[in-house]
Amino acid sequence: MAQLKDFTKEQLKAFEAEAQKKYDAYVSAGISINMARGKPSSEQLDLSDELLYMSREQFSPFSENGTDCRNYGELYGVDECRKLFGDLLGVDKKNVIACGSSSLNLMFDYIAQCCYAGIGGCKPWMLNEKRKFIAVVPGYDRHFAIAEYFGLEMINVPMTSEGPDMDMIEEIIRDPDVKGMFCVPKYSNPDGITYSDETVRRLAAMKPAARDFRVIWDAAYIIHDFYDEGDTLLNIFDEAKKYGNEDNFIAFTSTSKITFAGAGVSAMAASDANFEEISKRLTLQIISYDKINQLKHCRIYKTVEDVKAQMKKHADILRPKFSTVLEILEKELGGLGIAQWNEPKGGYFISLDVTGGSARLVGELCKKAGLTLTGVGATYPYKKDPEDKNIRLAPSCPKIEELKTATEIICLAVKIAACKELLENK
Repeated sequence: MAQLKDFTKEQLKAFEAEAQKKYDAYVSAGISINMARGKPSSEQLDLSDELLYMSREQFSPFSENGTDCRNYGELYGVDECRKLFGDLLGVDKKNVIACGSSSLNLMFDYIAQCCYAGIGGCKPWMLNEKRKFIAVVPGYDRHFAIAEYFGLEMINVPMTSEGPDMDMIEEIIRDPDVKGMFCVPKYSNPDGITYSDETVRRLAAMKPAARDFRVIWDAAYIIHDFYDEGDTLLNIFDEAKKYGNEDNFIAFTSTSKITFAGAGVSAMAASDANFEEISKRLTLQIISYDKINQLKHCRIYKTVEDVKAQMKKHADILRPKFSTVLEILEKELGGLGIAQWNEPKGGYFISLDVTGGSARLVGELCKKAGLTLTGVGATYPYKKDPEDKNIRLAPSCPKIEELKTATEIICLAVKIAACKELLENK
């Protein structure tokens, strides 16, 4: 099929009328489908129900080193849990703190520490007249929300197929007011891009003007592959050590998309110096995290291989869902020149870019048809997509039949919006 921009005015009107007719039928059908967040489905959550039903024979509250996990103590978490996360992140367990269920909570608290207590022997960020943060776009809305909450002025840096534009970043960090950046280096949210070896090495080699510059390395999807041959990511701590820059990075991860999204275990990994600073705060902030939950997780998932086996089960559920969405996008929009999308090998999202500054209209049309998407603009700081083009699709939670309907609605909305924009300029 020819690209839509090459249609005559009459052809565009006919094309729009056909799409509108199909769209109106969906509006009349009273559909209600939610693709707003990257939530695991009930089928995925069922994979971890063993955590709920461990018998007395299966579970002892004593860790391998004899700690009674029902009591206070072990601020840094259960030893075997720290080791498991260390193995997942590629660091020694002595540099890992195993925590509660939310890695987002850990990131928020760390930024708060930077803002109000200071890090690296520098004054608190809040005492600086200007505080800036690099925002890789499109990106994760909750990262941007944290930065906005603490008054960090965000500087957009676009994603490329290799990761963030490193030429831009290397220029931006020459400003001492730039204090850090958020990133999701493997299966990025929402693009599904894994940072190339060169990108990781350039990040590791950075010499920011600010001594208290920190990269929030959000390893949310570190082991979330759809295929046996998933993307690979260089170990940022190994690379950073080559340049004496290990203090520039704090890594965060969790089991939210491995076991229970709302009742898993999170962790952070840091250099010796950063670990010491974080420890001083935690000593005042908490006596200990939920060690019983940590211990339960480690009784079932003793090694990285155990976690990988679990993730293959997740992949078997997720892969057909992503394939369904991608196949319909290609069938309905391929070759029309009105949309582009990624085909990730893992993670939780598909990033759809539409032409003509029509993303908000697409979102409105989907909402009218009973389909809830991530708020258009949410993948950019302050919810302002400068080109009004990006739409995040989250296929994980709906059933396959719902995804078929949802994707057909999305495609119709994209077609209608594109026709309106093209007709205005004919």
